[in-house]
This record gives sequence, C-alpha cells and structure tokens, in this order.
Amino acid sequence: MKTVLIANRKGGCGKTTVAITLAAALADGGWKVGLADADPQKSSTRWLKRRPDGVAAITALDWSSKKVLGDVPKGIDWVVIDAPGSLDEDDAQTLVAEAKAVICPVMPSFFDEDSSRRFLKEIHEIKRIRKGKVGVELLANRVKPRGRANQRLDAFFERMGQQPVARITERVAYGDLAEAGLSVFDKPQAAFRPLRAQWEPLIRAIV
Repeated sequence: MKTVLIANRKGGCGKTTVAITLAAALADGGWKVGLADADPQKSSTRWLKRRPDGVAAITALDWSSKKVLGDVPKGIDWVVIDAPGSLDEDDAQTLVAEAKAVICPVMPSFFDEDSSRRFLKEIHEIKRIRKGKVGVELLANRVKPRGRANQRLDAFFERMGQQPVARITERVAYGDLAEAGLSVFDKPQAAFRPLRAQWEPLIRAIV
C-alpha cells in the first residue's frame, strides 16, 4: 500500500480538490483507493457521499480523530490523505510517517507563497523527509492561464530551488463536478481531456 499526503497550512489553496482529483485518477487507473479525510471540516467525506453509482469506487476513511488515524482496510492499494489546514507539528509528524510522498499545493499569491515557504521549511525538519524517505512535490494550483501572478509564482519556485511537478489551471469545472461527487477523471468526454492531461505529470511522479 502507498500513501500520498496532500498538505499545506495555508487554507484555501485547494488541498481537498487536489485530494479528490488524485484519488479519482488513481481509482480510474484500476487501483483500489482510500480517501482519508484528516480535516475536521470533512469536505472529502461529503464529496464521497455525493459520489454516484457507476463511477470508480473510492473507500472513505475517517482520519479526523487521532484514535483512528492510520486505519486502512485490507486490499487498499493507495491512500490519499486530505490533511487539515491547521496542521500542527505533531499531526504533521504523524501523517508524514504514513506517507510515501507529500504534495504541497501552492496558489499564485503573496500570502500563499509566504505560508507555503514557512510550511515547507518546517516539514523538511521531519526526519523521514530530511533523510529522503518521503518525497515532497510542489503543485502550482488554480493558475490562471494569463495571470500576472504567474510571474510571482515562477519566482517563488525559483527561490525554493524546486519546480512544480504540475500546473493546474483554474476552471469552474472542478467546483461543478465536485458538487456532484465527481472529478475530471470521471468524465471521459473530450472536453475534459486537457484538464486531465494537466494532472498526468503528478500521477507519473508518485506512481
């Protein structure tokens, strides 16, 4: 079993959208996937409850309590963890201990970049990350195709010395599909093909 943690202390950076999309992508690829909701707001859990019949199955895992954190039923190939925004040092240590990789979504704004920089500095002090046992990937999220903020975001990645594994553009389709318990990987239509393609570098990086 492999586990991917979606985390950033900055609220509103799109952690849940990344988590549900990645879980749906892996499930669409034929793996048995668990979506672990470690956020007290339980947005991922509510998304799963809206998920209709006829799409790739994803198992709901409630990790909002420390007592059940890490519990996974047998037969699961991948666990995608939707981390809470208020991720303290102890929770970060615990969740990273479960992970094969950490995905950190970053949005193109000063506040997101500053918060992400501090968060990344902190988690790189965690022993498993420091020793290279857990990889950390940056994800440029909700990028506007022609937004001036993209230059700021590029400069941020340059300063961090790490380029994003993928760039996900801002599209209303993500919100519309999430309301129905769906993701772009549940929609085979040609119109969604460019959106799915943006996630391929991330999927290749972790698989």
